[in-house]
Amino acid sequence: MALIKLSFRPGINRETTDYANEGGWWDCNLVRFRAGKPETVGGWTRFTRRTFLGICRAIFPWRTLDGTVYVGLGTTDKYYVSKGSVPKDITPLRATTAAGDVTFAATNGSAILTVSDNAHGAVLGDYVTYSGAVSLGGNVTAAVLNKEYKITEIVNSNSYKITLDVTANASDTGSGGTAVVGRYQINVGLDTAVSGTGWGTGPWSRGTWNSSYSAGSSSTELRLWSQDNFGEDLVMCVRDGGVYYWDASVGTGTRAVPLSSLAGAQATPTIARIVIVSELDRHVLAFGCDPEGNPGVQDPLTIRFSDQENAAEWRTLPTTTAGELQIGTGSGIIAAVQTKQQVIVFTDISVHALQYIGAPFTFGIQEVSTSITIAGQNAAVTVGDMVFWMGIGQFYVYDGAVQQLPCTVKEYVFSDINTAQLQKVYGGNNTAFAEVWWFYPSADSQTTNRYVIYNYEQQVWYYGELARTAWVDRGLISYPLAASADGYVYYHENGLNDGSVNPPTALTPYIESSALGFGDGDKFMFATRVIPDLTFRNSTSGTPTATMRFSAQNFPGGTFFGTDTDSVAQTESLAEAKANQQYFPVEQFTEQLFIRLRGRSMAMRIESNETNTAWRLGDPRIDVRTDGRR
Repeated sequence: MALIKLSFRPGINRETTDYANEGGWWDCNLVRFRAGKPETVGGWTRFTRRTFLGICRAIFPWRTLDGTVYVGLGTTDKYYVSKGSVPKDITPLRATTAAGDVTFAATNGSAILTVSDNAHGAVLGDYVTYSGAVSLGGNVTAAVLNKEYKITEIVNSNSYKITLDVTANASDTGSGGTAVVGRYQINVGLDTAVSGTGWGTGPWSRGTWNSSYSAGSSSTELRLWSQDNFGEDLVMCVRDGGVYYWDASVGTGTRAVPLSSLAGAQATPTIARIVIVSELDRHVLAFGCDPEGNPGVQDPLTIRFSDQENAAEWRTLPTTTAGELQIGTGSGIIAAVQTKQQVIVFTDISVHALQYIGAPFTFGIQEVSTSITIAGQNAAVTVGDMVFWMGIGQFYVYDGAVQQLPCTVKEYVFSDINTAQLQKVYGGNNTAFAEVWWFYPSADSQTTNRYVIYNYEQQVWYYGELARTAWVDRGLISYPLAASADGYVYYHENGLNDGSVNPPTALTPYIESSALGFGDGDKFMFATRVIPDLTFRNSTSGTPTATMRFSAQNFPGGTFFGTDTDSVAQTESLAEAKANQQYFPVEQFTEQLFIRLRGRSMAMRIESNETNTAWRLGDPRIDVRTDGRR
């Protein structure tokens, strides 16, 4: 028999058939490529110790002048700032009532409380905090009333309902007194984009009877945030909503405030899609905002910038560097990201480069490409002076010019993606491994449950399943941070396990090859032995183990009729070998596996499901000979 080296091309290829991809990898999960060889990804542990409310779709770390590191977290319900591992609510207020405008009405035997407040402006799920209330006379005391509540039902424009943590009794007949004040936080947003469907949706008579209509004008968009630090403070924006400012010097016990409320504020934008602080010149940039000459009316193609070093001054005057630009292509700005030298701005059909040019115009903008698409606000990722992004049915890269990015898993991704929820696509850089990650929802999911990775160093693609809603690369924080729908933020590439539960559980990484045959597929082979080449470097388990599985097949369209499995286990680690004074320490593991398979082609799968286990595959050998069918 002859030992044949099993050496596969790096990356996953789903653009052809399994049979045509001979010598390549076909499927994987929680696996990456290093120097062309597959290995397990790192695990994750909790960064935040308390859950946040809503789905987090923005993470932003920054450092203040005294060296304190904060992490901003924008969710569908609130905005938090985390100093350490505990998120603090700094959600801006939209309204504060006069004393006595709010009254309560309880029902005996019920925890539901009706609140009256004329023209309250609240929507279902909003948060309101009461103060100045007195007891209703029974179980509903002042201590019960004077705190934050979530609105559970909108009765009409003048009343709504909340749910108490006590049940009212017959004595609760009061109204809360004449000094009750209600402080309403900004309206919550959607955690799922909603588009109208069916007859009557959108303009009348568009399409056939009962057909769907999905134009942006009939969609209710997902709640998204953008944010950036202005020195040690934070500027933030709700997509197609208000622009806010948080002063770090006042601490996490104070809420963010509208930009227009800052001392000396002049002509500030009141509504925008995205805010960015230009790093080179310290201007605050607002994209898709209301023009200076028409405040309060949003123009989705307008870009405005503040005076230099002054987030409060936005008047276009000879004495300021504030100004305004207009994009002439597309129907609206979708995304904007900052590179080392430029801000790259995306509309629904074009890409523009915005650059600081100095007096008298301050900024100049140039169109660099048309006929492109972008999945959503968070689909673009900056890597140095390059920008990678996910479009609709295509990936792109900008490196001075826009190009379509060749992708070996394009059909796999875009044939199974929820196009109604593309706003949930979130891209992030993982510089330690030269990777760009995109998290996206599969076709049968309303939430992000999958990822696809482009390794820009090796120029290969791979993918897997992981539910993450936001991501930021390591930097001020030692590990990448990612948010999950379970209400926590996680350190990634930290440890080897799934730290979302206690005790942590094992990851379940695997990689599977395409079928490997002999000759032109006209010969049968008989395999009896495998010489594994698998290192358990970085494993912390005493006896890390992975499984190698081989399956045989006779025809490309046939089933894998035979499978043989064996385990590869570490018998002596590098540390143990060094302690045993071997001159050249070598990790030791299972020497050989014995299998018995016959077929025209065979596929190999490596997998593991034990805690504290990491592995990296090399070039195993398989002992085969040609054989007859029987």
